[in-house]
Amino acid sequence: MARKKKELPLIEGLEITTLAAEGKAMGRYNDMVVFVPLTVPGDVVDVQIRNRRRRFMEGTVVRYIEKSPLRAEPFCEHFGVCGGCKWQNLPYPEQLRFKEEQVRDQLTRIGKVELPPLSPIIGSARTTHYRNKLEFTFAPRRWMTYEEIADAGDIDADAALGFHIPGRFDKVLDIRECWLQPAPSNEIRLETKRFCREHGYSSYDIREHRGLMRNLVVRTSSTGEVMVIVVFGEEDRARIGALLDHLKERFPEITSLMYMVNTKLNDSTGDIDAHLWSGRDHIFEEMEGLRFKIGPKSFYQTNSAQAYELYKVARSFAGLTGGETLYDLYTGTGTIANFVARTCRQVVGIEYVPEAIEDAKCNSRLNGIDNTAFFAGDMKDVLDDAFIARHGRPDVVILDPPRAGVHEEVLETIKRAAPQRIVYVSCNPATQARDLALLAPLYRVTAVQPVDMFPHTHHVENVVRLDRNTD
Repeated sequence: MARKKKELPLIEGLEITTLAAEGKAMGRYNDMVVFVPLTVPGDVVDVQIRNRRRRFMEGTVVRYIEKSPLRAEPFCEHFGVCGGCKWQNLPYPEQLRFKEEQVRDQLTRIGKVELPPLSPIIGSARTTHYRNKLEFTFAPRRWMTYEEIADAGDIDADAALGFHIPGRFDKVLDIRECWLQPAPSNEIRLETKRFCREHGYSSYDIREHRGLMRNLVVRTSSTGEVMVIVVFGEEDRARIGALLDHLKERFPEITSLMYMVNTKLNDSTGDIDAHLWSGRDHIFEEMEGLRFKIGPKSFYQTNSAQAYELYKVARSFAGLTGGETLYDLYTGTGTIANFVARTCRQVVGIEYVPEAIEDAKCNSRLNGIDNTAFFAGDMKDVLDDAFIARHGRPDVVILDPPRAGVHEEVLETIKRAAPQRIVYVSCNPATQARDLALLAPLYRVTAVQPVDMFPHTHHVENVVRLDRNTD
C-alpha cells in the first residue's frame, strides 16, 4: 500500500526578515528557515509551502498582508518569470547594502580570518543596459505564464526567442524587451524572430533534436561595435544565407556578422568553428587607451564599465612600483595582465584555455606591450616550483579564478614562492573565504573591496589584498 503524501502547510503571516545565499529572501517559522522567492525584507505574506526538507522549507506567496517599505516597482515586464534580474523589486542602494553584508558575512564566517574594515562597495553607474553580451535561445513553443493559461481564449503556441526558464532546459520564455543590453540588441533579436516566422524557419526542439534556428548571440562594446553570431541546428545554406544577408542589410551597424552550425545534442559551441559572413571576425573593447580584441569565443567581463573599476582596484592593491615580476593566474584573455603590464617589470600569465592565451598574446602585440609571457594549461600542472625557477619568483600574484576558487595545490605552490603580495579577485566570496583561510598562516588580509558588476542580481565581485607576514 502506497504511503500517503504528507500535506504541505499554508503559513500565514510570515515576515520576510533578510536575504540569504543566492539572493533568496527568507523568514522563520517555528525556528525553521523558509525561503520565499520574489519577496523582500519587511514583507508579511501568506506562504504555501511547496517543498519541505529537514532544515528548511520553500514556498510561494499566495497573499501579501503587508508590503515592505523597501519595495521597488520592477521595470521589466518579464520580472518574476525570467530567471534574471531577481532583485528588481529592491531599490539599488539596498541591493548594494545586502551585497556588502554578504561579503562581510562569508569572509568572517567561512574564512574565519581577521579582516580590516571593508571599503564601501563600488556600485555600477548604469543599472540597466550594462551587459555587453547576451545569448538567446530559440524554441518551437514559447513558455506561457499561469495567468495566460488561465485566461480565456486559445493558447498561443508561437515560437520563442529568449531565455531559458530557470531549471527547465527545454522551456524558453519569449522576450519582448530586455533591459540588460544596449541597442541594437533588442532590435536585432526581434527582427531575427520576425524574419524566421515570416519565412517559415523552424526553431530547434531540444527534446526532438531537430530544427534550424538554435541560438542568437549579441555582443556590444564600449567602442560602439556590434558582433552577432547566429547558431543554426542544420546545414541549410540557402536559408542561412538569406537570414544573414537580411541582418546585414537591416543592421549596417553590425561590425562582425558570424554563424555556427551546431548539430550536437547540447548547446555548447566552444568546439564549433565560427564562420565569418560579413565585416571583421572580431570587435574591440577599450580601456585607458588599451585595445582588446574580442572574438566570437573570447571571454571579457560582461559589464565593461565596471570591469574598468574592478581592474583599477586590482592594480591599486598590487602596489606596483615598476620593478616587480607579477604572475596573473587564471589570466583569461590577458585583460588584467595587459592592464597592469606598464607598471611592473614583467607579467607572467597562465590560463587553462589555449584560445584565450592566443587572445592574450594578440592583445599584448596590439598594444605594443612586450613584457608579458602567457602559458596555457591546467593551473596545478603548469604552476610548479620548476616553472617558477624558470620564469622568476613573483613579487606579486593576482588571482582571478572561476567560481570554484583556487585548487589547494596551486595555493601551496604560491605559498612556497612567497610573493610579497597577493591580490585575489573573486566572483564567489564563499570560495574566496575558504582560500583565504588556507593562506592565513603566511598572509594577512589588509584590504577588502566589493564591486557590483551585476545590478538587480545577488552576484558580487570582491577584491582582497593579502600581504606576507614578516614576523
